[in-house]
Amino acid sequence: MSGESDLDVMLASLDVRMDEEPVVYALVPRVIDEVGIRAVVVEDEGITVVMGRDDADEIGLAYEFVGAWLTLTVHSALDSVGLTATFSRALADAQIPCNVLAGAHHDHVVVPWEARHDAVAAIRALSLRSERE
Repeated sequence: MSGESDLDVMLASLDVRMDEEPVVYALVPRVIDEVGIRAVVVEDEGITVVMGRDDADEIGLAYEFVGAWLTLTVHSALDSVGLTATFSRALADAQIPCNVLAGAHHDHVVVPWEARHDAVAAIRALSLRSERE
């Protein structure tokens, strides 16, 4: 499961893949076994699922936020330092909110659906800047 931990190497090889289907954050009373779930977060206040909008609509889940699921294709180590701070700063500088989830192999970022193309451009610009340095 080990991945890259050198920030310069991660930035130089950084790319982003955008899923074509919108995702939503929905609150559920219990963990559900549904197709289309991308993430589950259990908090004291309840359970949140991130899932495809069409799947949420099909089972009647209410949601307010519609986002785009972006995957950073670099295989970053779970204990690497700086990658999240660097790409989230680039998105903040572009006034794009982001919600970050880490998997064992990749970081995933959910951004507002309407900002998805700008978010991809901002993240890809990091790799281009890194290559020039």
